[in-house]
Amino acid sequence: MILTTRVEFVVDGLTLAGDLRVPGGAGPAGGGRPALVFTGPFTGVRSQVTGLYAERLAERGYVTLAFDHRNWGESEGLPRRDEDPQGKLRDLRGAVSFLRSRAEVDRERIGAVGVCLGGGYALKFAAFDPRVRIFVGIAGAYNNPYSMRSGMDYQAALAGLTDVLERQDQGGAVEYIPVVSSSPEEGEAAMPGDEPYAYYGTSRGASPHWSNSVTRASVRELVTMDNMMGADFLSPKPALIVHGVVDRFCSPEGAEEAFRRLDQPKQLVWVDAKQHIDLYDREPYVTQAVDATAAFLADHL
Repeated sequence: MILTTRVEFVVDGLTLAGDLRVPGGAGPAGGGRPALVFTGPFTGVRSQVTGLYAERLAERGYVTLAFDHRNWGESEGLPRRDEDPQGKLRDLRGAVSFLRSRAEVDRERIGAVGVCLGGGYALKFAAFDPRVRIFVGIAGAYNNPYSMRSGMDYQAALAGLTDVLERQDQGGAVEYIPVVSSSPEEGEAAMPGDEPYAYYGTSRGASPHWSNSVTRASVRELVTMDNMMGADFLSPKPALIVHGVVDRFCSPEGAEEAFRRLDQPKQLVWVDAKQHIDLYDREPYVTQAVDATAAFLADHL
């Protein structure tokens, strides 16, 4: 039995909302349980992907914390639904501080688990926070500007997105675009195509705390952030990467590059998934990812 409690903690003066899951029964003799903090997909909230993985890994004996980052879901922060890479890293710092304050948690055994865009955030965060003992990335997006600029007119994209920020700096309204759209005829979307819509635009990803809207300026953060660098600094912490063999949104090549740049101990597990969102909620893929994660954690955390 898992005890799930809605919790709040404050980072940078903002109140963030999360779900703390604690396995039932007696914990390890003489102390608390190992704990995991989760960060997830672009635009995601805790009742979607991170909540699912937090529940499944709590069933394996870990205290888990899935939470809404600043600007998203039930957490505070403005502009709403705006990607803030540095803010997300500070949120993770505050989440670990919160976990280390809990009697249920062994404060010396905390890991960071990231899914999709959260894979990159978890990697960079774990690399530079000595309190975090281990990193796990599932279907991770290990963004860096070198890979993001390929296949696009990078300077033109930056110019257009900076124009958006300039209008806002000069007092204009925050500009929003849809996260997904059902067809190209519906117009611009931050994540175009059938696959993102199949999760976020249907009952699969439905949540009262998620809206099909994101700031236009968030796209600038996606193409300029460098989370891949975390792979160069994580050592000697253990790292597990779980990835689908086919993934049009978070490339297998990106997972391979992150793995190559990591030092031992490390493990790369390929799952026979054919869509990125298979690892969001589809079986047998979620169970395969959870099994691989639980086995790696048992060895290293």
